[in-house]
Amino acid sequence: MTTAAKDPVRGQAPPGRRTPRPGAVAARRPRRPPGRLRRIGLPYLLLLPALALELLIHLVPMVIGIVMSFRELTQFHIRDWSAAPWAGLDNYRLSVDVDGPAGQALLHSFLVTCLFTVLTVGLCWLLGTAAAICMQDRFRGRGLLRALFLTPYALPVYAAVITWAFMFQRDNGMVNHVLHDQLGLSGDRPFWLIGDNSFTALVIVAVWKSWPFAFLIVTAALQAVPRELYEAAAIDGAGMIQQIRRITLPSLRSVNQVLVLVLFLWTFNDFNTPYVLFGRAAPEAADLISIHIYQSSFVTWNFGTGSAMSVLLLLFLLLVTGIYLFATSRRRRTADG
Repeated sequence: MTTAAKDPVRGQAPPGRRTPRPGAVAARRPRRPPGRLRRIGLPYLLLLPALALELLIHLVPMVIGIVMSFRELTQFHIRDWSAAPWAGLDNYRLSVDVDGPAGQALLHSFLVTCLFTVLTVGLCWLLGTAAAICMQDRFRGRGLLRALFLTPYALPVYAAVITWAFMFQRDNGMVNHVLHDQLGLSGDRPFWLIGDNSFTALVIVAVWKSWPFAFLIVTAALQAVPRELYEAAAIDGAGMIQQIRRITLPSLRSVNQVLVLVLFLWTFNDFNTPYVLFGRAAPEAADLISIHIYQSSFVTWNFGTGSAMSVLLLLFLLLVTGIYLFATSRRRRTADG
């Protein structure tokens, strides 16, 4: 039996109105999950497609490559690589044995890659920072120059590197035409895609392709630097070099830490540039570790050794990245404290 709701003024129930039962009210309202549960579950639900693609594209092949590094996988077991004999750590011992031919070749490739990375990252950062500082002040044609500076970064990698390969041709390339025929800087037409000059050609192409990224990042970071600081420094008598040392570079410290790390990882793992520029067999002077691993895996058909080299490269990059992040974070804490 239901009880009538009482009138709030007279204390009596209004005529014709009945108080609904609590169960009926709960039945009519839609059941909703608690607000906290919705807030926690919705972000993971939105990230689920990206996590699934990351798992399929990166994590699964990486795990398969690690398993392959412990097997004696050659062309005889390509059809069923899981049936390849178990090699244990033999592939890793062969890769790090500097007394053997495989270890010596990998060490040479590693040293070439380190030198290539240091030169490329340093020149990219230097050119990008200098161009961003020069483009900081307003002048006529600044937008056009910025667009031209970003052209190498906007071009497809294969189209850009193929163009450079034609330009580096010995007999009909534009580089030798300018250096030898027009300027007379060389006694004979040098070879750029073979021999020792191949390393110089590789560095030039890599810097030309990557420095606009540094220019773009530094330009965006300079927008947050107040112009009043430069005006106050100019009033105090500071020149352009002092302004760059005291204002610009300290303001870009946090951005440069991330920029250098990204350029290092991209350059050390670069495969497209040497592969398109030199083909499947890179010259010894430009034998980067990415091309060396490719040749060990897909040219000599020794996938076990190539996978072991890839795992060693991954461990090296993780180690360098961890040390770099630890050092930069410690330096930041010291500066803040």
